[in-house]
Amino acid sequence: MERMIKVNFRGLETKEFPSGTTLLEISKSFKHHFTFPIVIGKVNNDVTELCEEIRRSCDVDFYDRSHPTGNSIYGRSLQFLLVVAVKHLFGNKVELMIEHSIDKGFYCEIVGADINKNDVANIYDEMRKITDEDLVYTKLSVSRLEAIEFFRKRGQIDKAKVLRYISNTYINLYRLDNVYDYFYGEMAYSTGAIDEYRLTYIRDNGFVVSFPDVYGPHGTLDYVHHEMLFNAFLEYTNWGRSLGICNAAELNEVVTTGKYNDLIRVSEAYYNRQLASIADDVYDLKDRLKIILIAGPSSSGKTTTSKKLEIYLRSKGLHTHPISIDDYFINRRDMVKDENGEYDFESIKAVDIELFNQHLLKLMDGERVLLPEFNFATGEREYKKKWLQLGENDIIIIEGLHALNEDLTMSIERKNKYKIYISPLTQLNIDNHNRIHTSDTRRLRRIVRDNKFRGYNASDTLSMWKKIREGEEKWIFPYQDDADFIVNSALVYELGVLKTYAEPLLFSVTEDDPNYAEALRLINFLRNFLPIPSDGVPQDSILREFIGGGCFNE
Repeated sequence: MERMIKVNFRGLETKEFPSGTTLLEISKSFKHHFTFPIVIGKVNNDVTELCEEIRRSCDVDFYDRSHPTGNSIYGRSLQFLLVVAVKHLFGNKVELMIEHSIDKGFYCEIVGADINKNDVANIYDEMRKITDEDLVYTKLSVSRLEAIEFFRKRGQIDKAKVLRYISNTYINLYRLDNVYDYFYGEMAYSTGAIDEYRLTYIRDNGFVVSFPDVYGPHGTLDYVHHEMLFNAFLEYTNWGRSLGICNAAELNEVVTTGKYNDLIRVSEAYYNRQLASIADDVYDLKDRLKIILIAGPSSSGKTTTSKKLEIYLRSKGLHTHPISIDDYFINRRDMVKDENGEYDFESIKAVDIELFNQHLLKLMDGERVLLPEFNFATGEREYKKKWLQLGENDIIIIEGLHALNEDLTMSIERKNKYKIYISPLTQLNIDNHNRIHTSDTRRLRRIVRDNKFRGYNASDTLSMWKKIREGEEKWIFPYQDDADFIVNSALVYELGVLKTYAEPLLFSVTEDDPNYAEALRLINFLRNFLPIPSDGVPQDSILREFIGGGCFNE
C-alpha cells in the first residue's frame, strides 16, 4: 500500500497525499486561496521550490507575487527569462547586464551590440514565447569547482570569479531551455507563472523591465522615468567602472590584496564631494534660500548627511539651524488613529502643518519664534524657551519623512527652498545577472543599527520592514522627483563591513521564526562578499550611523 502523508495548509485544512508528491502537485489543491500563480512554497517554515518532493507530513504555505517572498522570486525568475530571451536573439555575441532597480522594475544594458526600440520589442516578444511555452526552471546541484570551469570556458568570467569566493563545495545552478546560470536564490517552477511584465527602451542600449510589485500585484504599471534618479545611478555606475569595481568578485579581489582602506577613502571622498557640491549651490543662492529639506527612505543616512552638510555650510560662512518635524506632531489626544486603532505617526496628518508654516513664515520675516518640543512620553507639545531668530546668513535645515512634500511647507515659495533626496543607490552587483537591491542594503544597515542602538534583534527589524516599506511607498517615493539634488549614500565597500555585523544577528533568527526565510536569504546574499574590517571607516562616515563609533552618534 502506498504510504500517505498529511499536509496542513496554514492551519486551515489538512489533506493527504502519497509520499513523494511534488510540492507543485500539492499546491494545486490550495491554489483557490490565491489570486495569482503560485511561485514558491514554504515547508515547515523553510522556503522550498515547487519541484521538491515531499516525503513526510508537514505544514505548508505558498506564495504568489503579491507576497514579498513570492515577488522576490518572481523578479529573479523574470531575470533568467530575460537572459534566455537575449541568448535566443543575439547568441553569445552580446552580454546582458542587469544593473539596478528603478521605478517598478530593473534597468538593463546590452553590451556588444547597438540596440533600439525595435530590438527591445523583439526581446519582449521572445520572452512572451518562452512564457507561453511554460518551460521548467531546472535546479542542478553541481561542484563549485566544476561550475567555475564551466563558466570560464563559456567566457562568463563574472560568474567564474564570484563563485571563487563562495566556500560551498556544491552550489545550485539553474537551467532554462539549455541555458545555464547561477542565481543566489530560488526560482519559480516554470515560466508560465511569470506572466506579467513590460519592457521600455530608454537610450544607449539600455531598457527597463517592469513587473508587478506587492503594492500593485494585479498588473504592470507604465514605466515612469525618474531622470535625476536615473542619472545618479548612471554616474555612480560609471564611477564604479572607473575603479574597476562593478560586482562582488571585483570588490573581493580588492579585499584579498589588503588594499580595502584605500577603497574606503576613495568611496568616502565620493560621498563628501556630493555634500560639497550642495554647499556650493546653497551658497550661490543664499540671497533667496532659507530652508533646506532632506528626505529619503529608512536607513539612507539622513542624520549623518544633515549633520555633515551643516559643517560644509558653516565652512562657507552660513549658519544652520536644524528643526525637527517630529516636534510639530499634533498632541496625541487629537490624533486620528489608523484602521488598526494605532496612532499613525508616519502620516502627514500627524503634523500640525498650520503651526509649522506659521513659524516658518515668521522666521523668514526675521521674527523671533518660540519652537515646540514634542514629549513622546506624555504625547504633548511643550515649550522650553527654545527660541530662534534668523540672521542674514542663517539657514534652516529640516530633515524628515515628509520633507519633500510641498504640503508640509505650503506657505513657503519654492524658490526659497532647496530639496535633497537621499538613498543608497548602489552600483554594485553580484555578477552580470544578479543585481543588488537598494532595499537590501538599507535593510542590513537597519538590522545593525536597531541592534546596536535600540536593542532590537534581527527578527524584530525584519518584522517591521513591511510597514516601513509601505510608508516609503506612500510618503517618500512619490516626491523624489521634486528634489534639487539626489545624494547617493551608497559606499562601494560597505557590504563587506556590514557582513561582519549583520551576519551573526541574522544567524540568531531561529528555524521556527516567521522571519527565518528572509534571514536565510540575506545570509546567502552576504556569502558573496568577503568581510572588511571596520577599523578604517572614518568617524564621520555615514556607515558609522549604523555600526557605531561615529562622531555624530548620540
